[in-house]
Amino acid sequence: MRASLRETARERLTDNAAVAAITCYGASTAVSVVEAAEAEGSPVVLLVPPSLPAAVEGLRTIRAMRAIADSAAVPVSVQLDHASDAAIIAVALEAGVDAVLADGSKLSHEDNAAFVRSIRRLAGPDVTLEAELGSILGHEDRAFDLDPDTAGMTDPADVAGFVDQSGCDLLAVAVGNVHGRYRGRPLIDRDRLARIRVASAVPLVLHGASGLPREDLAAAGASGVGKVNVNTELRGVVLDAIETRLPQVRKDGDDVATLARVRGSATRELTTSILRRLAGDVTA
Repeated sequence: MRASLRETARERLTDNAAVAAITCYGASTAVSVVEAAEAEGSPVVLLVPPSLPAAVEGLRTIRAMRAIADSAAVPVSVQLDHASDAAIIAVALEAGVDAVLADGSKLSHEDNAAFVRSIRRLAGPDVTLEAELGSILGHEDRAFDLDPDTAGMTDPADVAGFVDQSGCDLLAVAVGNVHGRYRGRPLIDRDRLARIRVASAVPLVLHGASGLPREDLAAAGASGVGKVNVNTELRGVVLDAIETRLPQVRKDGDDVATLARVRGSATRELTTSILRRLAGDVTA
């Protein structure tokens, strides 16, 4: 069923939980993610990677994701992730996304806020707008070993003014998280996150959740984080499953159907684990 991401995130916070946002590189991934969410009775977000709208198959894939979300038995949002081009955002909105990360994080705070406001005028009042304040290292679609950039972490003193100026519904923050794989043990700056929570009038978003300890994900909702993005971990789990089974399916006559089931099973299992962690289960 169609859902307002801003409302879903706020509702999850009342239960000290967060909604999972899973990057989907195709409709088959979206189907498996939604199946896991339905089995758990949990809302979920289908994340559209920033490269998809401009791809040949992009608009058809987004429309398919919209149909999958609308037919789900649980609340499902479709969000364009890390978009900094207004023209691309307009195309994705036309194709059916109901939420956008208007990413002006590489700009000055003033220009970042102005960019988010411009996307509000483009998208209208019903679309959930996420903004990003701070610098989250890494690449959204590729996984590299990274150390958090302490110099680029979100400054709690900037948060209240930025949220007010930008009019964002959700705020992605940099508190020791990275896009990709963490080099060594990841350390979330809990004190910084707590100060940001006090300053922010909107739910926070944690990107780069792949590889974070279960305890950090289980505590996300209680820390004011209403949405958590997962990408690298899913890609790794799916590729590992395919790599393990590929020699046998080639022997079995290039059995693509079995390989598709392997991919779907790996996606559902990982999504289920993420949903349970974000609901507070440290054993998932």
